Amino acid sequence: MATLTLYGIASCDACRKARQTLESRGRASRFHDLRTDGLDPLLLERMEIGLGWENLLNRRSTTWRALPEAARAPLDRTRAMELMLEHPALIKRPVIEDAGKFFLGLADFLSDP
Repeated sequence: MATLTLYGIASCDACRKARQTLESRGRASRFHDLRTDGLDPLLLERMEIGLGWENLLNRRSTTWRALPEAARAPLDRTRAMELMLEHPALIKRPVIEDAGKFFLGLADFLSDP
């Protein structure tokens, strides 16, 4: 079985739970911390193609709420991508990559046939 890549933030509870669940099911995974390991434009572009920027952008996060209104509006794909590159914590977590396919959250990944 191929190794999965789990993208997230080390302090994120959902990411920790996903890592534990994958491990308990015998699925090897590599953790990529978006804050410490970074997020490059190509990776974000691949995620966006697979999931859509509207799904990736976490508008309920404390990072989003802390942004000034002028930074958040007007919001389109280009602006959302810029914001996620500047503030990787704006990406909903975890994002799981398996064989080039992206999943948003553990439930999405586990429900894939």
